[in-house]
Amino acid sequence: MSIRFDGKSVIVTGAGAGLGRAHALGFAARGAHVIVNDLSRDAAESVAVDISAAGGVAEADTTNATDRVGMARLVDRVVAARGAIDIIVANAGVLRDKSFAKMQDSEWDLVIDVHLGGAYAAAKAVWPHMRERGHGRIIFTSSGSGLYGNFGQANYAAAKMALVGLTRTLAIEGEKAGIKVNALAPVALTSMTLGLLPVSDAKEFAPELVTPGVLYLASETAPTGMVLSAGAGVFAEVRVLEAKGLALGEDELSPEAIAASIATVRDMNGGQFLESSIMQTLKLAGHSKRR
Repeated sequence: MSIRFDGKSVIVTGAGAGLGRAHALGFAARGAHVIVNDLSRDAAESVAVDISAAGGVAEADTTNATDRVGMARLVDRVVAARGAIDIIVANAGVLRDKSFAKMQDSEWDLVIDVHLGGAYAAAKAVWPHMRERGHGRIIFTSSGSGLYGNFGQANYAAAKMALVGLTRTLAIEGEKAGIKVNALAPVALTSMTLGLLPVSDAKEFAPELVTPGVLYLASETAPTGMVLSAGAGVFAEVRVLEAKGLALGEDELSPEAIAASIATVRDMNGGQFLESSIMQTLKLAGHSKRR
């Protein structure tokens, strides 16, 4: 089975360099019309030129990814010119790393706004068009920092884990409308991550080794609600699992009882992946002694 995007319109935010550039080139190589979005006009136009030189079709765009009105206008222009918006990859990012004790409010606000706010702006702009058409693909960019934590990245980690919740919720809401929503948790050496990752081989962690995961998540056979870890040519699904847990009766209910059986509370053998918060409620009700 060959995955192609012939006739598809794709917006990639933050596509002037690094992961976004690799994603834009990857979509174009498989037939997509790519809107290369980046704050830097020179960077966006450079990528568009590279795509054209390779025989692809692309256009540069400098809309700020956090500008909700601007993103809506961009999507409207794409729909007017191309007839549809098929895929959007919310990739734009920024870092302001600092320990939590030293972090300034402005550093928190900027990172949350770019990563979480930018993802919201992208999804909100394409949502009505995709719903009306009954088809669409939205891909957010999460991170291992959000999934697992990382020193000095409280702002970045908070935004990236929030995107997991956004992915799961929009996957549920978009399912009947034919909209599939997924998230990528990439590891790649780029200008943004240089010096931050405990790896030195740029070829082993090149952005191009992540892009096949994005192309798959945008394909017709993709699942929805998935978080895909990707790096060094390795791809793995990430899931939040919930342990069976400890059920306490009326006469047992106390923090001391939890402390005494904390091993049971934390035992992930037989841990469950729950499709929604409703499933969590039903799971707890089924295990409860208070019935």
